[in-house]
Parts: sequence; structure tokens; C-alpha cells
Amino acid sequence: MHDKRNVLFIITDQMRADCVFGALANHVDLPHLRALMKDSVTFTRHFSVTNPCGPSRASLLTGQYAMNHRSVRNGTPLRHDTPSIASEMRKAGYLPMLFGYTDTSQDPRVFDANDPALRSYEFHLPGFQEMVEMRMEMSFPWRSHLKNKGYVFDDYFDVFKPVSPTGDAPKLNDPALYAAEDSDTAFLTDRFLETMPAYADQDKGWFAHLTYLRPHPPLVAPTPYNQMYDPAKLPNPTRHASAQAEDALHPFFAPTRANSTVAGFVEGFPELEPTDEVVATLRSIYLGLATEVDHHIGRVVQFLKDSGQYDNTLLVVTADHGEMLGDHHSWGKMSVYDAAYHTPLIVRMPGGAEGAQISKPTESIDIVPTILNWVGQPAHDAMNGMTLMPFLEGNLPENWRKYSFSELDFADPIAPTLWQKTLGTDISDSCLGILRDDRFTLVQFGADLPPLLFDHKGKGEMENVAERPEFSQVLTQMTQEMLRHRMRHMDKTLSNWMITSDGPLHPSQLASQVGKSGKAY
Repeated sequence: MHDKRNVLFIITDQMRADCVFGALANHVDLPHLRALMKDSVTFTRHFSVTNPCGPSRASLLTGQYAMNHRSVRNGTPLRHDTPSIASEMRKAGYLPMLFGYTDTSQDPRVFDANDPALRSYEFHLPGFQEMVEMRMEMSFPWRSHLKNKGYVFDDYFDVFKPVSPTGDAPKLNDPALYAAEDSDTAFLTDRFLETMPAYADQDKGWFAHLTYLRPHPPLVAPTPYNQMYDPAKLPNPTRHASAQAEDALHPFFAPTRANSTVAGFVEGFPELEPTDEVVATLRSIYLGLATEVDHHIGRVVQFLKDSGQYDNTLLVVTADHGEMLGDHHSWGKMSVYDAAYHTPLIVRMPGGAEGAQISKPTESIDIVPTILNWVGQPAHDAMNGMTLMPFLEGNLPENWRKYSFSELDFADPIAPTLWQKTLGTDISDSCLGILRDDRFTLVQFGADLPPLLFDHKGKGEMENVAERPEFSQVLTQMTQEMLRHRMRHMDKTLSNWMITSDGPLHPSQLASQVGKSGKAY
């Protein structure tokens, strides 16, 4: 391995872990990710610590639980001085380059009210150098690319409507307006590959964050990805026989289903109903988009190899969160089920372990401390994650966590959500926490709502056993553990500092300060 250390941090949007390993893995072609797994360490129990897009990326990029960074909704500002991968990589001498988006809502205290940064929740995280803007609701460079290529559309979101090749009424799995070589995924990859060759000449190395929109909806794909998979050959979603049976499990589920409907996952079909045929077709398009992303990640990996940088680049591939995709009659990621949080994580460290699969629970907040560890930069006190470096070196760390923890806020401070209206919750208690160990998943609510407990040695997420007497002790123990977890991980941005007669001191300075005044702080 060379002394130069590059970092390429790739995030796909809304990709379920079981596309890579699990129920859907045998039904989707992901040759490049699977080839990368042979050179890498794959973490098979990896979870986002919060949803949806903005909050999940806030946690991914700051290494903090949502309970600490508090950017808990799309549109909720992230404090401008929050330590992040961008701020800490700058301390290490790197220019953090962003190809894509971070969905970061800006702190209104440091911008004028007329600043465009306060008109979009999709602004980029402070500290990043935005190399190309590629946001869901903006994407002006891609729009310009399409117009320059001769594509005609009156409204931007018309780009996401399928187009019938014969001029008839479009079907769900008709192709996109654009060809595969002009898709958002192809465009972003092209811009990355056009930009990066000269950065190989830097002595220091480089850090790039490459973020793909797909397979995030609207579910539309260019040829051949739109009909790459036969809907009839795909496994059915995991679900009860009816939506009403799902709703009966807990009061949370009816507003959850109503909040994100199948019609909201496509453009141009406002009356769409979740029939079996519709669900299977949309799942097939989703898998086609996953394969398209895989193809372009393969191009990026090949660039690293061709340019001689594969063996001095830490390569991280993950997703911001998962997707229900019809499981439990639900769509989106505002849920409590694993499908909404369980994501792939593949890390290739030059000189590190290869082909290993780790089943210990890991969290999205572990990625930033790992990257910082790789470049020799200490993780900030505010960060809650744990470095994955021991796993990458082929070791099993002592005292690794025994569970994973996630949070979800389902309130809106401006317009009350369906959950608030249905459940009678308010802005302060419309939230929940999820604790997962080797056997059980516990969901506790901020409001006065009953808990959920899933036993994965029983019927798993198909049955809530919280009220069964034989599980009362488990419920109590896991509730206590969740409380302890929150207490242990409260914000430590300044709490590890002490103001003393010798000035501000931190535990990292302890050794040098002992003896200076005869005291150890």
C-alpha cells in the first residue's frame, strides 16, 4: 500500500440490504458490488440510525445519533457548527469533494433570510466543496444536459414519467424519457470520472463523496433496466393477507400506510392502487434501478484500478436507509421495520481483510469514525459511532455493541402529520426508538402508546409479542437498555472539557498536564 491515502465514500439512496444479501439477492443482478465484496469486508447487520433522507445523512456524515444532532426531519436545520466528516477531513488536510447531494437543511441563524440556502432542504453540508449539484428537486446541471441532448419536457418532473414507445398510454414499466447513457446515474458518474484523473497527482491524496439518487423513487428506469426483471418471477412482499391485518398490530401502522402510498412512488399515475400486479411491477423497476447503480459503481471501481489508485483508496459503499417496497403493505422509509433501516455496507481497505462477512451489529454512525481512523484524524468528541477498523484488519474487537439503535421523528412543526392527527401526538412526543439485539426488536414511543416487541425466533415482525406475559421480562430489560443507551450517548461536544486554572483541558491532554501543577485532571 502507498503512503498516499484516498477515500471514496459512495452512498446509494434507499437501497435495501436484501438486494445484496437476503430475500431479493437471488433475483437482482449486482455483479460489481458482489465482486467488490470479494475484496472487502461486508457488514450484514448494518442499520441506519434514523430516517428519512435528510436525518439519515445528517447521522451518516456527523457520526451522531439523531437525538444529538437533532436534524430529525427533511427541512429541520442542522446546527452550522456540528462536527462532520467534512470539517474533520479538512483538519486532516483534505478538500472534501461532493459529487451529488447531502440533503442538509441549513442553520437559519447564519444566513440572511433571502439566501437561497434557506429555500431548499437539499443544500450541501458545510465544509464540502460541491463539485456538481445533483439534487432530487433541483439537478440543474443534469436538466441542462438533457436539454442540450435534445430532450423536450415542459416541467422538470415530467422527466420522471415513463414514456410509451408506441405513443399509447404509458405503462408503469415503460422506459424513461431519456436513454440509459443520459440518466441521472450515468450523468453523475460521467462527471465524477471526468473530474478525478488529475487528483491522482496530488501528494496528499483526496476525499470524494459520491451520492447516487437511485434506486430512490420516482420509480422510472431507462431501457433496458425498466424491464430487466420479470415481475411474475419476483418473491412477494413480506406481509399479512390484508392491510387491515397489518393495521391491527399497532395504532402506528394505519397512518404509516396512508402517509406513503404506492401512487406516490411514480409520476403520472395519481389513481394507482396497490394490486399484486402493480406491486410486483414497481418492485421489478426498483431492482432495475439497483442494477443500473451497480453498473456505474463498477465503472468507478474500474477507474480506480486503471489509474493505479485501487490499492491506496479506502472505498466505502452503503445506502442512507432502506425501503419498505410493499412489505407490510407499506412504501417508503417512515416505518419501524428492518426493511426501512437495514442497508448494505461494504468497506474495502487496501491491505485489509478480504471476503469477510461480519454479523455483529453496526450502525451508520460508525462510518465517519472509520474514515477518520484510516487517515489518522481523531474522531470528534461529539461523534457517537465506533471505528470499524478492527474488523477491516481481520480482528474481532472486544466489547463490541450487542445491539443497534435507531430513531424516527414523525411530527411536523408547521403542518401536523397524519400520525399527529390520528394518534393525538404533538411535536414533542411524535417520536420512537428502536433497539435490536440478536433475537428481539423493541420499539418504544415518546407518546403514551403501547410498545412493539418482535421475536425473530418466533414470527418476527409478523407478530407483536409485547403484551404476552412470557415476554414481560424481555420487554423490561430491553426498555432499560434503551434508556441506558440514550444516557451513555448524550452529546459530548463540550462535556469532556474542563475549564481550569491552567486553561481548558481535555482528556487527550491528560498525560502532558500531569505534573504541570501537581494535579491530574
